Amino acid sequence: MAETSIYVVKTTANQERSVANLIAQLARKEKYDITALLVPDVLKGYVLLEAKAPEIVEEAIQGVPHARSVIKGASSFGEVEHFLTPKPAVVGINEGAIVELISGPFKGEMARVKRVDVAKEEITVELFEAMVPIPITVRGDHVRVLSKDEIQR
Repeated sequence: MAETSIYVVKTTANQERSVANLIAQLARKEKYDITALLVPDVLKGYVLLEAKAPEIVEEAIQGVPHARSVIKGASSFGEVEHFLTPKPAVVGINEGAIVELISGPFKGEMARVKRVDVAKEEITVELFEAMVPIPITVRGDHVRVLSKDEIQR
């Protein structure tokens, strides 16, 4: 069994997902030996394909709108592995930071971060406008950091 490699297809910006969907449909229909497709958000204008040979990828993108070319050479799995592990939502949020709640019942409220739980991806905040400081626990992706400064309490 031949070893697969990762090949990079250059696409039109903001068309990565549509190119990947079309390649996936073609691969199923024409029985191309493409093992995986990856469209990382941080890699604009590129789609990663796992296949046994670059000829398979060249043939698969033939006639696909917005698929420009296959970049010469192959990448190893180790080079793209960091795209496969999601970043925790609470990265970059520190205790004492000022945040704005962007969803939920307190949407639009400003708050100060009191505790960060990386394992659960939650943060505990205290609202500025509250009469009594009550700690509220929210998911890390439900806040937007306004000030990363750790202000003296």
